[in-house]
Amino acid sequence: MPVQHPGQAAPAPASAPNTDPHRFPGLARFNALPPADAEAALLACCGSRRWARRLAAHRPYPDPGALLAAAEEAGYDMPPADLAEALAAEPAPGLRETAPHSAHLALRAAHAAYESRFGHVFVICLDSYDPAEHPDQVLAGIRARLGHDPDQERVTTADEMRRLARGRIIGLISDS
Repeated sequence: MPVQHPGQAAPAPASAPNTDPHRFPGLARFNALPPADAEAALLACCGSRRWARRLAAHRPYPDPGALLAAAEEAGYDMPPADLAEALAAEPAPGLRETAPHSAHLALRAAHAAYESRFGHVFVICLDSYDPAEHPDQVLAGIRARLGHDPDQERVTTADEMRRLARGRIIGLISDS
C-alpha cells in the first residue's frame, strides 16, 4: 500500500473515472441550459421525471464528478414508482438489423420470458463491452437474471439503470 505524506492528496482509486473538466466540455453548456431543456437532456439519460428534475435543480455542477455523484445519489433514492417510470422509457436491447433472423427470434423470446417474469423491460449496461459482444451479453444476461427472485432482480435492475444513466450523462457532458 502506498504511503501518503502529510499535505499530499490521496491517490484516486483505480476505478475512479477521469473527471478532468477539459474532457467534458459539455458540462458548462449543460449547466447553462434552461431548466426544461436540462430536464429533457437528463430524461434521455434516465426516464424518471423526478430524477431528472432533481439533477436539473441542483445545477450548476462544479465538475463532472459532482454531477455523476448527484446522479448516483438520486438513483439510489429512486422510489419503485420512479424506477418503473424509468424502465417504461427504456428500449429493450436489440440486435443490428443485419443479425440472422434466428438471432432476432431468440432475443425476442428471451425478452418476452423476462418481461413475463418481472413485468418490465430487461436493462443491461454494455458500456464495457465491444459492440460485437452485445448480443451475446444481452442473451447471457437475460438467461442468468431469469433465475433471480423478484427482489434480487429489482436490485440488479436498479444497479443497471444507474450504470446506464452514468454512461449517458458522460456522453451528454462530453459533447462539445
